[in-house]
Amino acid sequence: MTGRALIAGAGLGGLTAALCLRRAGWDVEVLERAPAIGEVGAGIQISPNAVKVLRALGLEEGLRAIAVEPAHFHGMDWKSGRRLYRTPIAPGFEERFGAGYFHVHRADLHALLADALPHNCIRTGVAVTAARTEGAEAVLETDSGPRRADVAIGADGIHSAVRASLFGPENPRFTGNIAFRFTVDPARLQHALPRDAMNLLGPAGHVVLYYLRGGALLNVVAVHETRSWEEESWSTPASREEVAAAFPGWAPLVQDLIAASEERFKWSLNDRDPLERWSAGRITLLGDAAHPMLPFLAQGAAMAIEDGIVLANCLAAAGRDEAEAALSRYEALRKPRTSRVQLGARARAASMHLRSPWARLRRNLGYAWGNLVARGRTKHAGEWIYAHDPVAEGKAPPTPPPGEGEAARGAA
Repeated sequence: MTGRALIAGAGLGGLTAALCLRRAGWDVEVLERAPAIGEVGAGIQISPNAVKVLRALGLEEGLRAIAVEPAHFHGMDWKSGRRLYRTPIAPGFEERFGAGYFHVHRADLHALLADALPHNCIRTGVAVTAARTEGAEAVLETDSGPRRADVAIGADGIHSAVRASLFGPENPRFTGNIAFRFTVDPARLQHALPRDAMNLLGPAGHVVLYYLRGGALLNVVAVHETRSWEEESWSTPASREEVAAAFPGWAPLVQDLIAASEERFKWSLNDRDPLERWSAGRITLLGDAAHPMLPFLAQGAAMAIEDGIVLANCLAAAGRDEAEAALSRYEALRKPRTSRVQLGARARAASMHLRSPWARLRRNLGYAWGNLVARGRTKHAGEWIYAHDPVAEGKAPPTPPPGEGEAARGAA
């Protein structure tokens, strides 16, 4: 099946869906609320499951040119800075999972995807306010009037207007975690760091750091548990003193990172329980609009990228006038996996933020044992996530139930 698709939201998931649909022969228009496509956020992690999608789109070489592929991931003690475990990444992940693991600036990946689309495909400054199905058309209501197509996709984030139109308003759940995000020039640090990724695990928080842009920047995400609600935004400023007050007594490396930071931002970490439905009529959801992810498995961007290719595959495999069935199939294929990742990310926060010294000791002894008997294994059992290949998922038409094909042939 081919046709015309509208996508609300020009984030990573929306742009991936647009590229995959165009590759399948669809005419696509992406509607973005922001007045311009610009630099938003900072570092993100692109695991092998998502790299396979970018490879299928011919963008892997471009990704490697803008990203950093770390050799190892280190888990470290929050106070002493002592290494608790080391997971080898490059070149082992390529061999084990069929693709590498990369750290990239969100703006750089966003530009890579956007530049692969025709310039007239993305309409900026167009806010989608509602969605509905009218007969054989999907309609996105915007501040400049309705847009109509064969299908419409809500890729408009955790506060999705498309989702609210389909299933009613629902506030996301505040998880009790605030994240501080900033980048640091490594030359400003007193500590010399390997070109690896690190995670310092502490009571009621953790600090992740990894390199971006060929090692020119260090990306830092410092998560801190709190009872106070904060605005969910990528651009709420935070002072150096505020960040330091959230991590008293942490390792000298953490204090060094905070002191070297020049501009800091904060946002609250919110999520939702897995939705019962993603699709209604000729409209469906994708990425955070369908399954907002906490960052504790680093899969928010990866799951949205996976969604994009599976959705395009399902629509391409459908027959004429089977758009609604194709969207239902996409939802059925994706929901079990994304729900498992959603809930797994939520559960991992508990093991990363243990307050009890005895509980942390038990966890760290488990890491030590794993270092001895399963040296190459991930400490969060992420193999099932990374080994998955979504590229062919949904490509073939669904197999009819036993007997259905024979009955159809007999009737013919």
